[in-house]
This record gives sequence, C-alpha cells and structure tokens, in this order.
Amino acid sequence: MLIQRVKPLARILAQGSDEERGLKRSLGPWALTAMGIGAIIGTGIFVLTGVGSATRAGPALTISFVIAGIVSALAALCYAEVSSKVPISGSAYTYTYATLGEFFAWIVGWALVLEYALGASTVSVGWSGYFTFILHTLHIWDVPQAWQHSHWDPMPGIANLPAAGIILLVTALLVKGTRESGTINAIIVAIKVAIVLFFIAVGVGHIDAANYHLPAGPFTFAGGYLPFGWSGVLGGAAFMFFAYIGFDAVSTTAEEARNPARDLPFGILMSLVICTVLYIVVVAILDGMVPFYKLNVTFPVTFAMNYVGLAWAGVIIAFGAIAGLTTVLLVMMYGQTRIFYAMSRDGLIPPLFVKLHPTWRTPWLSQIVFGLLIAAAGAFFPIGVLGSLTNMGTFVAFILVAAAVPLLRRRHPELKGSFMLPFGPYIIPIAAAVSAICMMYFLKNGNPLVWGFFPIAWLGFIIWFCAGLVFYFSYGRNRSTIALEQTEGLAVVQPRVN
Repeated sequence: MLIQRVKPLARILAQGSDEERGLKRSLGPWALTAMGIGAIIGTGIFVLTGVGSATRAGPALTISFVIAGIVSALAALCYAEVSSKVPISGSAYTYTYATLGEFFAWIVGWALVLEYALGASTVSVGWSGYFTFILHTLHIWDVPQAWQHSHWDPMPGIANLPAAGIILLVTALLVKGTRESGTINAIIVAIKVAIVLFFIAVGVGHIDAANYHLPAGPFTFAGGYLPFGWSGVLGGAAFMFFAYIGFDAVSTTAEEARNPARDLPFGILMSLVICTVLYIVVVAILDGMVPFYKLNVTFPVTFAMNYVGLAWAGVIIAFGAIAGLTTVLLVMMYGQTRIFYAMSRDGLIPPLFVKLHPTWRTPWLSQIVFGLLIAAAGAFFPIGVLGSLTNMGTFVAFILVAAAVPLLRRRHPELKGSFMLPFGPYIIPIAAAVSAICMMYFLKNGNPLVWGFFPIAWLGFIIWFCAGLVFYFSYGRNRSTIALEQTEGLAVVQPRVN
C-alpha cells in the first residue's frame, strides 16, 4: 500500500542533525521573521491588490484580507506545530512523507513546485509593471505595449518581455550560486516595510470616502461597499491568499535555524501577524484613493499615487517595489530547487535534475529548465490566472499539512515540539483543511472560464496534477529510496494509522 510507505522519522531527523554534511545553523527567530516578511511582502501587496479590487471584491477587499488572514493563520498554526517537531528541509513535502506516506508526499511536492514556479511567474509580471512605469515616468524608454502584456491581459499584447527577462536574469544568478546573505535580505526587507509605511503615511491624506460607496453602474456593478456581493468577497479572499504565501517558506529553513523547535513557530506566526496588519491598512487606503474599477493594473500602489497627482511618490514606491519583488523572486526560485532537492534525495525524481555544477556547486540543470518554463509563463499568461494557479498548489499543501498534525501526534506521541496546537489535534487542523477547500472553490470567481463554465485555474491544476500522477507511477513509485529498501527487505515499515 502506498500509504504505508512512510519515511522513518528517525532518518528524517538524522538528516537534519548531520552537522558535518548538513547546512550551517545560523538563523535566529528575528532572522526567520525577516525572511518570512521578505517572502510575504511582495506581489500580494504591490500588485494583486489592484486586480483583486477591480475584478473580485471592490472596496470590500479589506474583508477579503481578513478572511484570507484567518485561513492563513489556521494553516500557519499547523505548520508551526509540525515544523517544531520535524525541523528538516522540504517543508510540507517532508511533513507529509513522515505521516501520510509517499504518495501524498509526492502530491504535496508536485503542488509546491507549482506554487513556487508559477508564484515566481506572477511576481515577474508585477515586477514588469513597476519597471516599465519607471522607464516611462523618467522618460528613459517607452516599452511598446505589445511587449508589456500577454495576449489575455486587459490591454492585449504579444508577450511580457520584461517579466521573462527578470526571470532569466535571476536564473543566471542562481545558477552561478549568487544568493542573498542574511544582511542583504534584512536591508531589503527594511526597504519594503519602509515603502509600505511611506504609502500609508502619504496616501491616508488623499482618501475620498465616496470611493467606498460608489453608485451602481456598468463599471461599479451593484455599487456600494460590496459591489460584487459576498461571493465576490470570498472570491477576493481566495485570490488574495497569494499575498500570504511566504510564511511556509520559513519552514524550509529548518536545517539552518539555530533552535528550530522554538524559532520556526515564532518566525512563521510573527511574520504573518505583521504582514496581515500592513495589508489591511494598505488596501483600505488604496480603495479610498482610487475608484476600485480603475485598479486593474499591475502596479496599483504607484498608480494610486499618480492618480492623486503625486507622481514623485509613485516613483519612490516603484523603486522600492522593484527591490522587494526581486528578492521575492530569489526566494521563490531558490525554494523551488530546495523542494526538488528533497524529492531527489528520496529518489522520486531523476538525480539529473539536481546534479551539481562542478564549479559553482548549484543544481544548474534544474534551475535552467525551470527558469525557462517560469519565464515563458510570465511572458504569455495574465497575472490573474498565474496567481490563481499558484494558490491552488498552496491550498493542496496546506490541506495535507493540516492532516499531518493529528497523524504525527498519533504515530509519534514521544515527539514534544515547543509549539502545540490549542484545543487538541483536530479542531484547528480540520478548520484549516475545510477553509482551504472552500478557498479553492471560490477561486472560480473572477477567473476566465473554459467551455463557458469551467474555471481555467481548476483546469490548469487538474492538468498539472494528472501529469504528476503519470510521472510518479511511471518513475518515482518504483525508484524511491523507500521502495527500493522495501524490495530488498531493509526498510523500517512504520505501523499504519487506522
């Protein structure tokens, strides 16, 4: 049975405690918090707030953020408990392998690859919007519209070349082994937070309360604070969940945390709380400055400043956004290789994809292949579809991590992490899983339809999921380390959970 192929927890913990061959433990609680904030603050606040307001929830996007924040908090609590007990690289993939077994671990790993890859594509489209704005505003160069937008954007083009270009540049940096140090990351995080606070300080004085209650019309739909109704609010929550992606990236650093049992939960929860407060304030000001239906652009924060006649402030914000989005790209594309590394270590994917460059010691082939695919996605697909597909992968991972909490407690009652969920092992995990499923359903709101009724985000995920199943059953199932050991009679088979 596939569900019986559970990776022995003793081996997982041993891999993380290998001081000689493992990663150096140098990250403290505030460094992890800074890393979480660095990964969270990016496209969600600088880009998708505009799309979410214009196409999903209108001014009620503030409520959407509250709902998305609650769902994220439920998932974060599950991550906090599991990561404090299983402090090892691989994030949700490793947690699932230790509890639900190899088959579900494959599903999570495959979903995480989708999350990180298309998440980077989404970020690249937002990066392109701010980059072309700077070039235009400073009269450096007007990039032709045909090369700023994909065919399916509100303003159709041919391909978003700046989006593809930044992905290829980051790919080249990662192939060579250039990665941000903790100091540089902390500086960039400080810049991003400063830019957000700058927007709040300047924008709050330019709020027009009438924008919260526009009359009904062809552009404002039902009008008022809920122009798309409660269905739109929930659709906005499902879409804006992208803004919270990043706290789970903290758990991928488990092998580099000084005290993972204590510091991982702190970094995850603290970064989520700080970013939630900032998001709610920013979106309230944004929708107060500009009528929501005009915000369907990839650079809404700068657009809002321009709209109220503060072009100089828009340029400052654009430069900060460029810096922030670039670091998010680095984190996401780096994280994708770490997921692949963990899966290759378990034999589920060919070792060719994690073969290290003889000089730079980086998984260069994997980085190049995914870099090209990510660049193509950023060039030819609209940001709304990319963001929705990213969320689909994230929700699947969250559901299975939630399931891992009670199973880990039952399989290994001897594990006592520094963080334990309140109200027992079932209430919060069930709430996290159910809310994630609901968010997957409401992603259909504002999403393009295939055949007139089927959301393209659902279709895209089904195609990716089926491709993953084919790969697993044709390769990974027979070549995984656990499978080979069981064949040779060497594997330690843990008892099945009834």
